[in-house]
Amino acid sequence: MSRMGRDGDARRHFNLQTFGKLTVLAALMFGFGFAMVPLYKKICEVTGINFLTKADREAAEFAKNTQVDTSRIVTVEFDSNHHGPWRFRPEKRSVDVHPGELVTVEYELVNMQPRSMAGQAIPSYAPQVSMQYFRKLECFCFKQQGLEANETKRFPVVFVIDPKLPPDVRTITLSYTFFEVGAGVQPQVGVARGERGG
Repeated sequence: MSRMGRDGDARRHFNLQTFGKLTVLAALMFGFGFAMVPLYKKICEVTGINFLTKADREAAEFAKNTQVDTSRIVTVEFDSNHHGPWRFRPEKRSVDVHPGELVTVEYELVNMQPRSMAGQAIPSYAPQVSMQYFRKLECFCFKQQGLEANETKRFPVVFVIDPKLPPDVRTITLSYTFFEVGAGVQPQVGVARGERGG
């Protein structure tokens, strides 16, 4: 066999090996990406990060059976941030509440784009200790929300402050960050009071 033929065979063999390695690498990367979803959920459960966006299944029952502490007032401040082409803001900047009192506030979200989009709100609390005493019966942060092109929606947040909140906590800041998520999420029906335009 000529030297040129041997070189051609060697190159073909090298190319096949490289192709095989790249195929295995691509499969591993795909598998890793696929495994990241349950892995991420597990990490969030262990660290308590994603606990913030889980629905509190017992909050409604808790609110029904909790005494309102009229001797105490807690100021709840509302903040909003967004990543992406949204307008996102609370209807009120703060409310004074009695622990145990059922409270409803609304956030307004406007899709500023001529296309439908989906987003997710992630809440955070200050001081952080207040998170475990902030019981939400209803919140748009429990699931991804979809908006049509240039659509406006108002989302209620229904909550109660547990009277067991430490007495030195007089102010709680509830902050939401709203960001766009991947395409294909359908708008949630019946979750928010919506209106076109704006």
